Amino acid sequence: MRLVRRFTGMEHVPRWFTETDDAHSQWYAEHFRELRDEGTDVDGEARLIDAMASPRSRILDAGCGQGRTAAALTQRGHDVVGVDIDPVLLEAARTDYPDTTFVLSDLADLSLDIVGDPRLFDAAVCAGNVITFVAPDAETSVLSAIRSVLRPDAFAVFGFHSERYAITDFDLHLSDAGFTLESRFSTWDLRPWHDDAEFVVSVLRVPLAAVD
Repeated sequence: MRLVRRFTGMEHVPRWFTETDDAHSQWYAEHFRELRDEGTDVDGEARLIDAMASPRSRILDAGCGQGRTAAALTQRGHDVVGVDIDPVLLEAARTDYPDTTFVLSDLADLSLDIVGDPRLFDAAVCAGNVITFVAPDAETSVLSAIRSVLRPDAFAVFGFHSERYAITDFDLHLSDAGFTLESRFSTWDLRPWHDDAEFVVSVLRVPLAAVD
């Protein structure tokens, strides 16, 4: 049964289910398994987050998919929780990376109760166009939910293709969610941002006086 059918009657269905076909999730998991087995570098996002975070940080991988970034951060000594709405991808993550914690949830509903641990996170990463695959008009809700599980002064890094999500809209939504924009780049290896960049990597910060 197509996963989107589970959401029949819901007002907001994530684009991940409406914009992909039945086999996409399994293909996605197998694709990254093949890349890993071929020795392809798939840890660029994790290297950046590891470089920014303090040792043994508590890190949220928001929209973790098949778990590659969460697992790479776990291997670097961090306490990582990966959250995703797709049970097919989470099954692959749990199979391939049993040492990392993975939780099934819509990011718009994310809370510490759902994570099952009352500790706030020191950092969050949202890679792989995840923020562009949430339900239409749910971007601010997702940003707010992620911000709500971060400690004051924590950072969050979001990466996505700019053609899928207008930068002006993202900046408005992140501000509404209680984040501040700290810096912006065009790649995960920190090449300078420019207005014609096809990809955007934004570093956000939770203010010390965080908005509830």
